[in-house]
Amino acid sequence: MNAPLAYLQSRIATPPELAIVLGSGLGPFADEVENPLVIPYDEIPGWPRATAVGHAGKLIFGQVAGRQVAVMSGRAHLYEGHSIDKVVLGVRVLANLGARKFILTNAAGGIKLTYSRGALVLITDHINLQGTNPLIGPNDDSLGPRFPDMTFAYAPALRELALAQATKLMIPLHEGVYAALSGPSYETPAEIRYLRIVGADLVGMSTVPEAIALNHMGLQVLGISCVTNMAAGVTNERINHEEVLETGIEVRGRFMQLIKAVLPGL
Repeated sequence: MNAPLAYLQSRIATPPELAIVLGSGLGPFADEVENPLVIPYDEIPGWPRATAVGHAGKLIFGQVAGRQVAVMSGRAHLYEGHSIDKVVLGVRVLANLGARKFILTNAAGGIKLTYSRGALVLITDHINLQGTNPLIGPNDDSLGPRFPDMTFAYAPALRELALAQATKLMIPLHEGVYAALSGPSYETPAEIRYLRIVGADLVGMSTVPEAIALNHMGLQVLGISCVTNMAAGVTNERINHEEVLETGIEVRGRFMQLIKAVLPGL
C-alpha cells in the first residue's frame, strides 16, 4: 500500500474528505467532479487494473456538491484474478489519504420480487459468500482490531440521510440485504432460490470486501445498489452484461441526483 499512497500524495494538493466507488454502468458520475485531477489506474504503482466492461479504470480527485472527493471509476474484482488484498487496496489507500466516509455503489441482480429493473436500493446488511475475507492472515493493528464488529457495516445514520434526501427528491429508494458471490458466472435459478431463503434481496460480485476492510478501519460506509437485472429464474429471460450497462445509463440521472444531494450531509 505504501507505493500507491506515496504516489498519490505527491500528485494531489488537497486530500479527499469522502470517497465514492462507482460500479458497472455508473461511471458517468465521474463527469460531475469539478476541477478534476484524473489519474488512470495504469499510472499508479501497484494499483490493480480494472478490466471489467463498464469500469473506466481511473481515479478522479476534485469537488462535488462542495465536498472534496475521490472517485474510483471502476474497481477490482475477485473474478478478474486479483487477490483479495488487491480488491480492497483502493479503498484502503483512499482512507489513508484522508477519506473518512465512503459511498460504495454497484450493479446488482434483484432477488426480492418487489424490485424491478432500474430500482435503487440502500444496502442495509450483507452476506459474504465469496469464500474469502480481506482480513484473513496476520492482522495489521495499525488498520484495525483482529476481530472487528460488523453489526452496523452500513452506517444507519448515513442510510437515514439518504432516505431523507430521496424523499425530498421524490426518488424511490428501497432497502435490502446484498449477497456477494465471486462470479464471474451469473447465479443459477437454484442458487437464487437459496439466496432468497437465507435472506438476500440483491446479489452481486463486489462491494462486500471493501465494506469489511473499511469497517475494520473504523470508517463509515453507505452502500447503494442499482438493480440492473432481475436475478436468474425470477423471469424467464437470460442475463447479459449489456443489459447491466444499459440500465446503468437509464438510471444515471436519478443516481447522480441522489449522490449529489447526500454528499453535503456526510
